[in-house]
Amino acid sequence: MSQSLRKIFKDLDKPLLIVTVVGFVYGLLTIVTASSRAAVVNYDVSIYYYFFKQLVFIIAGIIAALIILKTDTKKYKTLVPLLFILMIVLNIIAWKSEAVSGSNNWIDLKFVKIQPSELSKPVIIALLAVLFEKYYRKLRTKKIPHYDMIGKILLAALIIPALVFLQKDFGTLLIMLIIVGTMLIASPILKIEKLKYFALLLGLGIIGLIIYSSTQGGILNEARLSRFSSWLDPCGQYENGGYQVCNSYIAINDGGLMGLGIGKSKQKYSYIPEPHTDSAFAIIAEEYGIYRTVFIFLGYALILWRILSIASKASTLRGRYICLGVATYIFAHIFINMGGMFGLIPLTGVPLPFLSYGGSFVISLIVSLAMVQRVNVETKNQKIKIQT
Repeated sequence: MSQSLRKIFKDLDKPLLIVTVVGFVYGLLTIVTASSRAAVVNYDVSIYYYFFKQLVFIIAGIIAALIILKTDTKKYKTLVPLLFILMIVLNIIAWKSEAVSGSNNWIDLKFVKIQPSELSKPVIIALLAVLFEKYYRKLRTKKIPHYDMIGKILLAALIIPALVFLQKDFGTLLIMLIIVGTMLIASPILKIEKLKYFALLLGLGIIGLIIYSSTQGGILNEARLSRFSSWLDPCGQYENGGYQVCNSYIAINDGGLMGLGIGKSKQKYSYIPEPHTDSAFAIIAEEYGIYRTVFIFLGYALILWRILSIASKASTLRGRYICLGVATYIFAHIFINMGGMFGLIPLTGVPLPFLSYGGSFVISLIVSLAMVQRVNVETKNQKIKIQT
C-alpha cells in the first residue's frame, strides 16, 4: 500500500501539487482572520471555528483524493454512472428540502450540511469525458446517425443543471452551464450537429423559462434582481442591493498597494456579510494589499497552465476531457467571483477556489484536482500515446 502510494506520488505533477497545497494552506489561514468577527459575534464560537471546520472538509477531500489517485480511470465507465445516479437523487432531496437564503440546495444531515450541486460538478465532468471517449469514433463518422448518442450525452450534461435550476441556485447553475458548454464545444460531435442541437436547446430553454416564469411568478426574487439593478452603480444603489460590492470596493481601496496588515480589516466588521465566503478576496486585498494579491493571480494562472499542459499530453481521450472540464470549472469560479467583486459582471454568490470557506466546494475542488493528477499518473505510465 505504502509503496503503491509512493509510486503514485512520484508520478504526480509536482508544480500543480505544490501550488495547490500552498493555496489550501493559505486559504485556511485567511479564513481565520476573515471569519473571526462572524464567528465570535454572530455565532458565539471560537475565532478558529471556521478554520477547523474547513480543515475537516480538506481532510475528507484528501481521503477522497487518495482513493481517486489509486483508481484507474478505465473504471470510470462503471463507477461514474453510479455516482451520477447518486448525485441526481441527492439533488432531488435537496430540491425538496427547506430553502436556505432563497435556494433549496442543501441537505442538512444534523452533524453536517452538504450541497449536492457542488459535489455533482466533478461527476458531470467525468461522465461527459467517459461518454466522449466511448462514442468518439462513431460521432466523427458522418455516414451513421448520431441522435441516440448525442441524446445520451445531452441528458448526462443537463439533467443535474435542470435540477439545480429548480433549486434556484443560479450561481452554481451558471458554473455548470459553462463547464458543460465548454466540454460540448470541444466534444467530438460534428460542428453542424453542435449548431443544430445548441439551437434546439436554446429554443427549449427559452420556452421552459417562459412556462416556469408564468407558473411560478418569476425566476429571480427581489434580492437577486437588486444585484442586477445595482450592478453598474453599486455604491449609488447601496441600500438596494449594492452594499456588498460597494463595501468590497472600499475594502480593496483601503488596502491600497501594501494593505492594512494581517487581521486589521475593517470591512469584515458587519460591512461585508459572511466575508469568509464569497467576498474572501476583498478581505485579503484589504489586509495584504493589491501588490501581494498579484501572487494569487499568478498561482491561479500556474494551476490552469499545468492542468491544460497535462491535458495536452494525456494518453487517453477521457483524460484530455477530464482536464479540460476541471480547468473550465476552476476558471469559471475565478472569473465569476472576481468579476462580481470588481463589478465586471453582476455579483453571483460563488466561492473563490482555495480562499473561500465552503465544505462541499472544497471537497469537490480537491476531487477534481485529484482526477487531473490521476490522468498525469496514467500518462507517465502508459507508453502508447493517444490515437485520434
